[in-house]
Amino acid sequence: MTRLEVAIVGAGFAGIGMAMSLRRAGVESVTVLERATALGGTWRDNTYPGIACDVPSHLYGFADHPNPSWSAVYAPGAEIRDYLEQVAAAEGIVPRLSSPLDGAEWMGDHWVLDIGGIAPTVLEADVLVLACGRLTEPSIPEIPGLESFAGPIFHSARWDHSVDLSGVRVGVVGTGASAIQLVPELAATADVTLFQRTPAWIMPRNAREYTAAERARFADDADALAAVRAELDAEGEERFASRSGDRDAAAAATAQALAHLHAQISDPALRDALTPDYAFGCKRVLLSDAFYPALASDRVRLVPSALASVDAGTLVAEDGTRAEVDALVLATGFSSTRQPYAELVRGESETLAEHWSAGMTSFGSTVVSGFPNLFVLNGPNASLGHTSSVLMIEEQAAYAARTIAHRDGVLRVDPDAEAAYTAEIDAAAAQTPWLRGGCRNWYVDDRSGRLTLLWPGTVAAFRERLAAADGSEFLPAPITRGSP
Repeated sequence: MTRLEVAIVGAGFAGIGMAMSLRRAGVESVTVLERATALGGTWRDNTYPGIACDVPSHLYGFADHPNPSWSAVYAPGAEIRDYLEQVAAAEGIVPRLSSPLDGAEWMGDHWVLDIGGIAPTVLEADVLVLACGRLTEPSIPEIPGLESFAGPIFHSARWDHSVDLSGVRVGVVGTGASAIQLVPELAATADVTLFQRTPAWIMPRNAREYTAAERARFADDADALAAVRAELDAEGEERFASRSGDRDAAAAATAQALAHLHAQISDPALRDALTPDYAFGCKRVLLSDAFYPALASDRVRLVPSALASVDAGTLVAEDGTRAEVDALVLATGFSSTRQPYAELVRGESETLAEHWSAGMTSFGSTVVSGFPNLFVLNGPNASLGHTSSVLMIEEQAAYAARTIAHRDGVLRVDPDAEAAYTAEIDAAAAQTPWLRGGCRNWYVDDRSGRLTLLWPGTVAAFRERLAAADGSEFLPAPITRGSP
């Protein structure tokens, strides 16, 4: 049976970033396991029309691998996937593809991993890193009659490119981050009926392509490239105030979003239907220059009500609106607060799913009591609502790598340390719009009402928090009989 020092599950940003950090820390016996046939994570899986990053390109990459060649301020999805492949190649990271994790169990001093796929096997690893992402399993709503739909139906994250939607009637369910990108693209060639449960706060995107001269300057001048990243980092951190409930910052952002809406939607009734009734920042704030114009056109019909049922080719909204469509796209998000891998991982006495039955908890958003030598990236309270998630991944990977490299024996998280960190998160989140803003969002676990997905602070604060971790979050090694 193959024995590894570290097994990493997932070959997206988190997995590649973790492998890089381990190499820099001097840890060489590392394998990256990937269930798909290619690396790339969410940027491999999501290929819907119009997909692009909603974080500026020069901030959506690794600090050690700046990319002077981004084509636009907001890179398209395929370009981000290509970037990840280039980074992996430059770092010599070759994931083991078609190797899904079917189960993992702690065996006293190591993990035993059941690996499925085309070549099932069993691996042993001293350390297990879950870099599986938080947006991996599409959320399919339980809608009566959905199975009766007569035409093509697919989730936005599993786009069926064999289906030609040109000239047909397309129903789209959802008005989140994916929908506002794909609806304008669909509306260019199809007639779209859009079902909106809740309107989103939408800010101007101000998207544009970089000129050849700009790209040449970035390629020739490393300081200029670094300055762009630093400027975007500072701008991103400034946005935290408006998202987290600062009164003045939220008021200014709300005014900007409403001005954007009024500038692009002239119909008062449509404008009213698109105006949120909850606090700015309560749900994910979206960016688009094209969504409102698409809805103002005669190619999109907005139904300001959730889809309630399906009867063959007829979609019925909660308000009674009926729509005949030929194809149906579910832009309904992901299972974010209940991570699908949690059922597969068994620690000293329970699975992660059981440990997280009332919502995800951890120390440092990275390690979990009862699960020795386990590190989770992009898990409990590791997401952001104001800037690049890659920044959080880099901090988690750096913490994990230095902890793994300097460990002396088994790393068991002190339950009191996890409880204290959880209480710290709860206190920081208590008065924020995420909990008090009058909306239902994917940041909060509905079983406990706790904020379990977002880090309720800036990236700088997270960096300081992990830098302060001195090893006291782990239990001392037990003294065995016969020890001095």
